[in-house]
Amino acid sequence: QVQLVESGGGLVQAGGSLRLSCVASGRSVSSSRLAWFRQAPGKEREFVASIMRNPSMTSYADSVKGRFTISRDNAKNTVYLQMNGLKPEDTGVYYCAIRSPFRDEYDYWGQGTQVTVSS
Repeated sequence: QVQLVESGGGLVQAGGSLRLSCVASGRSVSSSRLAWFRQAPGKEREFVASIMRNPSMTSYADSVKGRFTISRDNAKNTVYLQMNGLKPEDTGVYYCAIRSPFRDEYDYWGQGTQVTVSS
């Protein structure tokens, strides 16, 4: 079993920045794909960014490209999401997730951290 705990959310003005962290415990996630998703009120959860075992291989939703950066620290079993140039539409609960090797879907999820961007 893997437990994920997100932190770093909060209230920020439009144009501001936040850095989210997600620490994994239970086993090493160095071989796993890691990702961030978010869910806005009344909307479905959506993909934000992912990072492969090779940290140079990243993927982003079009809505966050150029503003958000995903990174990982395998020594700390942690994935980060640096969010710059935040917009009110970035408001939502942000979740980290793990896709274990040989899995077709993300199999572990955190409890989420709230990000609120005021205009």
